[in-house]
Amino acid sequence: MDVQGKTAIITGSSSGVGSEVAVKLAQSGANVVINYVNSLAGAEQTQSRIEELGGHALIFKADVSVDAECRALVQSAVQEYGQLDILVNNAGATTYIEHSELELLSDEIWQATLGTNLMGPFYMSRAAAPVIAKQGGGEIVMTSSVASQTTAGSSIAYCASKAALNNMTRCLAKVLGSDNIRVNAILPGLIDGRWASAGWGDAWEDVKAFVRSTTALNTIATPEDVADSIISIITGSDIMTGQLISLDGGYTIQ
Repeated sequence: MDVQGKTAIITGSSSGVGSEVAVKLAQSGANVVINYVNSLAGAEQTQSRIEELGGHALIFKADVSVDAECRALVQSAVQEYGQLDILVNNAGATTYIEHSELELLSDEIWQATLGTNLMGPFYMSRAAAPVIAKQGGGEIVMTSSVASQTTAGSSIAYCASKAALNNMTRCLAKVLGSDNIRVNAILPGLIDGRWASAGWGDAWEDVKAFVRSTTALNTIATPEDVADSIISIITGSDIMTGQLISLDGGYTIQ
């Protein structure tokens, strides 16, 4: 897809991967809707970066785990730009809990994790699909995780939510294909960014060193790396759909 003049919603784009995707799409000529739920300051920073590059971006607060807010987010894009062509379901949530600590994995944590990581992408895709279809088709990209395919991750709930997201990606690709809507997922490994460093706390440097040592390329991804891969899905072949693409430096081939 040529993104010049297209409109994109990127959920969770006040920082990290989402922010980088928003900036890169705007650099390529897309109109961008920046979504946040907690950090207005982060959303404004993303918007400022885009405007410094001569682009245009709308900020809209919405909790993707709430269906009505997802529908309002989609409508904000239509009202501002008259169309929607691209949806990047990037918003994510986790609570760092050792997998062996089963009793700590409360119902509240399960609901919060599944609400953002699984229900959110479904609500957003359901709201966006009819609008994207009116434009003749477009792209939906999920930010999943290699935690969906391994037993390593911030919690069992996180791993399970991303595994379910992978299957939903393929299901949506099948049912939305007739509307020329391509649905794919990028599966990053550990990302060297504020989200993971805050979660791991004092253990962060040790975690990075360990993961790096277990990858074929002796590296871990940056938010920019993940954003580049998401952009490549959007701007690449228009016959790719239903694919789960790992971006982990070779971590999962060991």
